Order: sequence, then structure tokens, then C-alpha cells
Amino acid sequence: MLRQVLVKSRYLVLIAVVGSLIGSIVVLICGGLTVVSLAMDAFRSGAFTADGARHTAIQAIEMIDLFLLGTVLLIVALGLYELFIDEGLPTPGWLVIASLEDLKEKLLRVVVVMLGVTFLGHVVTWDGSGRILQLGASIGAVLAALSLLVRRQKAGREEYTK
Repeated sequence: MLRQVLVKSRYLVLIAVVGSLIGSIVVLICGGLTVVSLAMDAFRSGAFTADGARHTAIQAIEMIDLFLLGTVLLIVALGLYELFIDEGLPTPGWLVIASLEDLKEKLLRVVVVMLGVTFLGHVVTWDGSGRILQLGASIGAVLAALSLLVRRQKAGREEYTK
């Protein structure tokens, strides 16, 4: 009986799958609407100046952040579903997830890109008054730690499979 309960308990992961999928849909739709709004504002205002271009660039960077976050949530939903519910889920080769380690690695790659985009957004909006060097160093430290973590995980897996 306990075995059956444990076997069926894997379906609890559907809560995380559905939540991540809904979050992904909401964020990606917001990103899409942001693109439409950005395009309409750019052409409606007709202010094709350096300041207008800078404003558009800042909004585009924020939009990229939305798309990356939506992608992270989608990868989580697909990965958890593939790991716990249906191993035969048809996904592109780069998205095949065979273990939690695979899922974490894919997420870390997207997080690294998100951190880079976030820093770029701060650089573009920097007015000279903030501490941009400290922010860059902080993001650099996080990226270095994530890189070290990924390398250690890969080295551990390679040693384990020998």
C-alpha cells in the first residue's frame, strides 16, 4: 500500500508543472504585449532621436528579461513533467532532460544570460550616480560561482560514469 502511495505521489509534481506553465504563459504574453506597445510607442511618438533610441533600447532590454524569465518557467515545467510524469515527452534534442542535474544545468545557463541582460540594462540606464562597478562585480562573482558549480558537477558526473 505504501508503495502505491509513493508511486502516485509523483503526480504531486503536476502542481509545480502547472504553476510553472501558467507563469510562463503569463510572462510570455506580457513580453509579447510589451513588444507591441514598444513598437506602437516608437512609431506614434515619431521622436527618432538619440534619447528616443535610448528609451527604446532600455525597453527592449526589459522585454528580453521578460522573455528569458518566461523561458525559464517553461523549461522548468517541461523538465519536471519529463522527469516525473512522461519520459517520452517530445522535446527538441537540446531540451531532453534525463535527470535533475540536466534540468539544473539548463536553468543555470538561462540564469547566466539573464544576469548578463540585467547588468546590460543597468549599464544602459546608468546616469553616473550609482555604483555600477559594484553591481558588475557582484554579478561577476555570481557568474563565477555558477561556472564553478557547473564545472564541478560535470567533473563529478564524468568521474562517476568511468
